Amino acid sequence: MAFAINPFLSERDRQIFRRERRLFLIAVSSGTLLNPLNSSMISMALHGIQETFHLTFAAASWVISAFYLASAIGQPVMGRLGDVFGRKAVFLTGLLIAFIPAITAPIISSFAALVILRIIQAIGTSAIYPSGMGLVRAHIHYKQGYALAVISIFSSVTVALGPTVGGFVIALGDWPAIFMINIPFLLVSFLLAWFMFPKETHERHSLREVAHFLDIPGILLFAATLITLLIFVLSLKAEPQYVMGLVGVVTLLLFIRHEWKTEAAFIPLRMFYENRLLTYVNFTFVLLNIYNYVLLFGVPVYLQDHLHLSLSMSGLLMLFIAGSGIVVTPITGRWTDKVGAAPALMLGAGFMLTGAVLLAFVFTKLPVYGTIPVLLLLGMGYGFQNISLQSAMLKAAPPEQTGVASGLFQTARYIGAIFASVLLGSLFGQEVTASHMRMLSIILIGLAFASIWMSRKLRHL
Repeated sequence: MAFAINPFLSERDRQIFRRERRLFLIAVSSGTLLNPLNSSMISMALHGIQETFHLTFAAASWVISAFYLASAIGQPVMGRLGDVFGRKAVFLTGLLIAFIPAITAPIISSFAALVILRIIQAIGTSAIYPSGMGLVRAHIHYKQGYALAVISIFSSVTVALGPTVGGFVIALGDWPAIFMINIPFLLVSFLLAWFMFPKETHERHSLREVAHFLDIPGILLFAATLITLLIFVLSLKAEPQYVMGLVGVVTLLLFIRHEWKTEAAFIPLRMFYENRLLTYVNFTFVLLNIYNYVLLFGVPVYLQDHLHLSLSMSGLLMLFIAGSGIVVTPITGRWTDKVGAAPALMLGAGFMLTGAVLLAFVFTKLPVYGTIPVLLLLGMGYGFQNISLQSAMLKAAPPEQTGVASGLFQTARYIGAIFASVLLGSLFGQEVTASHMRMLSIILIGLAFASIWMSRKLRHL
């Protein structure tokens, strides 16, 4: 099945074609939104998780970090598995894996089990985006650019919507409800994918061939580097684990050496060395996601812990960040198509800086509803930068490396998210106060200035 319109079709056949194409896109979109949605929806559950398991914010933040670690590794790995075993098979398998935490979260009794469920959830949902993008590229030929844009919007905008959705869902069924809300999306996506995705045939490969193709040593070194350095940084406020820090540095150096020499590298460092613009795009995307995830987790915790607002009210206020980002997304898409990514990048960085300054010096002194304009500005900064960076990535990547570049772009998202969770865990610690929020805002101002500087390097895209 290939969705390429035939000019000789009757009007009835054209309607059938459009309906099947729409169902194909719904199958992909309803699956791809799950990873970004669950990456941010958990922010509204942290308060309840802390109380249920009697944890500090720093300890509870492992439920965030574990998801990001698994996603950072899982996105490119699952993309490569799709190339080997077939994208439909990997897409459906990912949905089945994601069912496990959705149905078992309400019955767990330990925080360790919750962290394991988040890892399983990350692995399952990480299989969906790269497989879905590959399926669209392979089978939708009519208005393919529009179809890819739809998938990109679902994979990006839902990050901002996560806290709002989480707030209302948790208000109805406590924090396990954020796992259960995945079930209808999983069912819709699985049933449509089963019937709408064409059958694929792939050659059989030996385990040795698959291991070489996946670069297992590179994956293990990358995972070891992230985990050990994360443990070290999170331990700095209590009892610093210097051994973990040393191990992290050693594994990082080994990872760089291995990836530089390997042809089928997990993260092709030579590609980034030879294509500086692509490197700048990914680094800017890391900065943006540190900024964004700090907001998506820091602001709800501040609203609930310090201002003692309800989950519903906190979720409603977070909707202003998401809503303004959603509004500017299509505007940015059309703008970048006409004039390139650079103007929207600079405007987005300007909004980021303005919002961070107001967050630092005005936000904590405002009444609840007075914070709305600040939240709107913060959301607009993310909206302009997010879509324009996706456009810049596609322009900077050579056509034959689009798939690899797209997977690594998603990895950059979660590296930024990991930095954000470390930052929040280190800063908030035992409690959340207005002074903590101002300190966090000062860091956001620094990130905004860094984004302005990096955006200038991308002025030719």
